[in-house]
Amino acid sequence: MVLKRPKMVLFDYGQTLIHEPYFNKALGMEAVLAHAVSNPLGRTARELGGYIDALETEMERFHTADGHSPLLETHNLPFQRYVFASQGLAFSLPEEVLETLYWDAAAPGQPTDGILPLLDLLAAEGIRTGVISNLSFSGAALRARLDRLLPNHRFEFILATSEYVFRKPSPRIFRLALTMAGLEPQEAWYCGDHPRYDVEGAAAAGLQPVWYTGAHAPHWSSFSAPPPAVPHLALAHWQDLPALLAGAEAPCPA
Repeated sequence: MVLKRPKMVLFDYGQTLIHEPYFNKALGMEAVLAHAVSNPLGRTARELGGYIDALETEMERFHTADGHSPLLETHNLPFQRYVFASQGLAFSLPEEVLETLYWDAAAPGQPTDGILPLLDLLAAEGIRTGVISNLSFSGAALRARLDRLLPNHRFEFILATSEYVFRKPSPRIFRLALTMAGLEPQEAWYCGDHPRYDVEGAAAAGLQPVWYTGAHAPHWSSFSAPPPAVPHLALAHWQDLPALLAGAEAPCPA
């Protein structure tokens, strides 16, 4: 198969654009509880973290009982609303602000090595960019985080699955991105760290998958997942992507 130069490169968020070394629910809840005006049950941050774990297991939020990955997303704001209301908690801040406080404390992030100059290079070469992220946090929270951590990005859209029901590896979320971009599948590459969600999901929708292995941390599921079972490009450093682009044929004229 001939490799075609993309008109657009789409990126995963977590561990691809932004490295999050951990996710600690108790730290997130500590940040939120600092703004509680009512906590009649005296819940601690650790207790609330455990309560969230139990709810997520019960509702099979991220993993089904038989080990499969759900293809539908739960939006964080109604989930957060239930958690707080069911525990009698009330706060002095709007729920959107509490969401950001929780995420920033639970999972601080930083740009992956080399992503900033790569995004500048893609823009200079006229290659469009966008984001598709499996994320329960709101799309507004994701955009705010990327605007802060990647201030010079030129993403045409930042698609959080929380806002569109379907999660990767469902082809539906990739097809939605293609519709938003006005592109055919063969005109876009998708870069992500997870063998199944990102690589196999993109391939199933007809995009050229690029497996990025540079930000793996041992506790993330992508570190121990089997390699992708579909043809793909692979790179461990973002500075290797320009060479892949240089070896691709120019796209057909529109």
